[in-house]
Order: sequence, then C-alpha cells, then structure tokens
Amino acid sequence: MTSPITAEADLDHRKRPRRRGAALETAILEATLAELSEVGYARLSVERVAERAGASKASLYRRWPSKVELVMDAVYHVFPDSASPPDTGSLRGDLVAMMRAVAGQLAGPAGQALGGVLSDALGDQDKARQVRSYARGNSQASMREIVRRAVARGEVDPSAVTERRLETGHALLRYHFITRGVPIPDQVIDEIADEVMIPLLQPSNRA
Repeated sequence: MTSPITAEADLDHRKRPRRRGAALETAILEATLAELSEVGYARLSVERVAERAGASKASLYRRWPSKVELVMDAVYHVFPDSASPPDTGSLRGDLVAMMRAVAGQLAGPAGQALGGVLSDALGDQDKARQVRSYARGNSQASMREIVRRAVARGEVDPSAVTERRLETGHALLRYHFITRGVPIPDQVIDEIADEVMIPLLQPSNRA
C-alpha cells in the first residue's frame, strides 16, 4: 500500500527524470487528457496537469498561456492523423472508417474537452478566437486524401469534388456531437456516408 508521503513524492516533478522537447510536450498533453477524463474540463487544473506530467507549471505556461490552448492541443494530439486516413480500398469504406475514428475520439476525453472548450468560448470573444485559431484543416486534409484515392480508382468524378462537399461529412458529425452528444451511433455514420457523402461525390449515380 502506498503511503501518503510516497504518493506525494510520486507527484513531485523534481523527483522524476527530467524530460525536454517533444517528450515533455507529449507527457503534458497525455496528462491533460488523463485529468480531463477524471475531473472534466471545468475542474481541470494546470497545477494537477503539471504534477501528473512530472513538469513545472512554468513549462506549461511557456507553451500554453491559456487553458483553452492547452486543451485544444491535447485534443488534436489524439485525433486521427489527417495525413494517413484509413485506406480500405473503397470510397464508402474509407468514409465510414474515418468518421468512426473521429466519433470514437469524440466519445472519450478529447470529446469531453472539446465540448467544454466550446461551452467556455460562448460569449467570450477572446476564447472564441483562440478556438478558431486551431482550425488546422485536418478534416479537409483527410477528405482530400480519401477522395484522391477514390478518383484514382475511378469511383469519383473529379468535377464533383468541391470544398463544400469535402467538408459536409465532418460538419454533420460536429452537428450531431453538439446537438445530441455522444456516442455517435454507427447507423448515423452509415447514413451520412450513404445518404449524403457518396451521392455528393458520385452525382452521376443518382436517379
């Protein structure tokens, strides 16, 4: 059984091996997600994150001056890699696999964090600007790669590909997440793929 003294020592970053650079950043982001899963966004404490990561508060504030920035980086840390979306060999398979991966993250600490950030940003222009600054185009990058493969396979006519059509699937996922919460059922994802995304990208298949 761990004594209170030992537990306190375990939380003291000064007693842990010193980490720097990417290793320290990863430890902090993972500690942020772990804290979010335990206490939620509203009760998230920079002090607790620092203790959990074995870091100093100063090292956190140098990288992330605000709670919003720390949490948004933690969210993007675990979201699917936009450069390598699923490759199942078919347009429908890729769309469904990508959206299920995103839905899985939204159902966990990352989604809880994102919901907290969005609520916090309502009515606060500074925080809203911080959130908007994290719009990195990851979802669009994933869609472009999926559609590029589909065009190469002859599944999609390049003339059907537009920016608005590429963003539709993720927009519908976000809408469901914001208005109905999680988990996002597989049926909803299948319907987004079959009733919206595929008809938009394969207009010649419509009756």
